[in-house]
Amino acid sequence: MAATKRFYVDGLGCTLGRESSHAVTFGLAGHQLVAHLMMEPLPQQQGIYPHHFGLAFLSKELVAAVLGARPRRNRLSFYQQPRVRFPGTSIEHHTFFLEDPSRNLLEFKHYHA
Repeated sequence: MAATKRFYVDGLGCTLGRESSHAVTFGLAGHQLVAHLMMEPLPQQQGIYPHHFGLAFLSKELVAAVLGARPRRNRLSFYQQPRVRFPGTSIEHHTFFLEDPSRNLLEFKHYHA
C-alpha cells in the first residue's frame, strides 16, 4: 500500500482520501480511484486489453494542466509512451499509458475531434 500511495500521490499528484488496512481512495481531476489490497497477484496481461483504467480529457491543455511533465519528472513507469492512436480517423486520440507498482495500467488520453 505504501508504494501505491507514493505512486498515486507523489508520482501522479492525486489527493489522498479515505484509507483502511485493505483500501485507499485517491482523487484525480475530479474523479475517484480506489486501490484495494489483494493477497494474490493477478496474472500479467499481454498488452493493454482487457484490463486498464482510462481517463479522457477534454483538451490536450487539460492533460498538461493536470499531469504536465509529472510522470517523467517522477520517473513513473510508462507502459506506452505518448503517441497518437488511430490517426486520421474519427477516434484519433493522443494517449499514453502508465503502469503502477501493482502492474495496473492507466491510460490518459484526449480525442482529437
